[in-house]
Amino acid sequence: MNVAVIGSGTMGNGIAHVFAQHGFAVALIDINQAALDKGLATIGKNLDRQVSKGSLAEADKTATLGRLTTYTSLSEGVLNADLVVEAATENVELKLNIFREIDQYAPETAILATNTSSISITRIAAVTKRPAQVIGMHFMNPVPVMKLVEVIRGYATSDEVTTRVMDLSRQLGKTPTEVNDFPGFVANRILMPMINEAIITLHEGVAGVEEIDTVMKLGMAHPMGPLQLADFIGLDVCLAIMRVLHDGLGNPKYAPCPLLVNMVMAGRLGVKSGEGFYAWSHGTKELVVAPHFR
Repeated sequence: MNVAVIGSGTMGNGIAHVFAQHGFAVALIDINQAALDKGLATIGKNLDRQVSKGSLAEADKTATLGRLTTYTSLSEGVLNADLVVEAATENVELKLNIFREIDQYAPETAILATNTSSISITRIAAVTKRPAQVIGMHFMNPVPVMKLVEVIRGYATSDEVTTRVMDLSRQLGKTPTEVNDFPGFVANRILMPMINEAIITLHEGVAGVEEIDTVMKLGMAHPMGPLQLADFIGLDVCLAIMRVLHDGLGNPKYAPCPLLVNMVMAGRLGVKSGEGFYAWSHGTKELVVAPHFR
C-alpha cells in the first residue's frame, strides 16, 4: 500500500515515520526541499533513539528510511497513493485548498485523510468529489510514541472507509477510537478548554505558571501541566482550536483567554518560538518561567 503524507513538520514527519516503520511505502510532500530535509533528519534521529533503546534493529532503521521518498510537488507525490494523510498547518483555507488539489491528482480510489485536530471533516470533504472517502486521522504528538488515533467520520464518510482506516491504525500499533464530526472532536473539546482555563487562572492572578502546572501534575496525575503542554502544542495552535470551538459551538465558555490572544499576537508561541509560559532552549524547558511572568 502506498501512503502520501503532506507536510513534513512535527506531525507530518512523525506520521511518515510510523507508516514507513510498519512496511508502507511513503511519499513525504512539502513545499520546499529544506523542510523535507529537516523532516528526514528528525525521522533519522528518532529512529536512532529507538535503536539505542533496543526497540528497533539497525537493519529495520535502514529499511524504514529506504521506504521514504520526498516530493516538493503535491501532484507527483499523491499520483500513486492509496491513502493520503494531510498534516499541514491548522488553517481552514489552507487545508481546503490542499484537499482540492489532492482530489484532482490522487487516484479515484484513494482515501483522503486529514490530521486536523479540530476542523470539520464534513467541511473539508465538501470541496472534493469523493466525500465518502474523506476521513479524519488525528494522531497524537509525538506520533511514534503515542498510541491513540482519533478517527473522525464526516457526514458522508462511508462505513467501508472508516473500517479500513481503523484497521490501518491497528497495523501501525495504534489504538483507534471512532468519533463523530463535532468541533474539537473528543480530544481537543476536552483538552483545550482545560488549557484555556489554566491560562485564565494565570491571567486572573490565582496562581503562577509553575504553581498551576504543579497542582495539575501532582494533584491530577497529569504527566505535564497544562501551561507546559500548551507551550509544546504551540500557543497559536491552541488559539486556533479555541476559535474553532467558540465559532462552531456558539458557547461563550469556549472564548479564548485574552492573555492567550495577546501572547500569540506578540509572537510568544511556546517551544517553536523559544518562549511561551516558559523559556525554552532547543526544546528543553528552563527552570524558570518566561521573564514576563516573573
